[in-house]
Amino acid sequence: MIDLWFLDQSGFAPTLPTGYGWGRRGHRLVVPYEAPQGRRVNVVGALAPYAPAGPRFLFETRRKAEGRYDAIAHLAFVDRVAQAGIPARPCVIVLDNYSVHHSQPVKAAVPGLAARAVRFTFLPPYSPELNPIEAQWKQVKHQDIPERSHATDVALQAAVERALTNRARTLHESTLDLPRPA
Repeated sequence: MIDLWFLDQSGFAPTLPTGYGWGRRGHRLVVPYEAPQGRRVNVVGALAPYAPAGPRFLFETRRKAEGRYDAIAHLAFVDRVAQAGIPARPCVIVLDNYSVHHSQPVKAAVPGLAARAVRFTFLPPYSPELNPIEAQWKQVKHQDIPERSHATDVALQAAVERALTNRARTLHESTLDLPRPA
């Protein structure tokens, strides 16, 4: 038995995608557009879809003012994921090929992580369909944030965190935690 986590990053712009909209008859619907210059919110998340007690979803948001998602931030998040796992079970973290995942500090940390039974495995290049967290990002961006435009990065970050918190709760309470046949 292992603790299997899928880790990925996603970015949220001040004006989120609009699939469709409704307006009053005879009036043009206008969705405000906020240019993203330095106001994106980046998220790193980890999903354990096959956890025995129901899916687990961890995330951290980061604005430009809070610094880049670099190797140090990545290793801190990996440590948080490993601690959220079931004690005494090996932890396998599935990653894509983002440059931070292959950076020298991360490579240097691999032996120490292995000593704690934390291992990385990498997806083939250009294969987001193999990472179940990608579907969660899509749902949050296209469905879970009703306000489509945010004037500040702080407002966007608050909206993203609310949506991700609700998504984590929904995943945990979903039918995925029903018993599975042996």
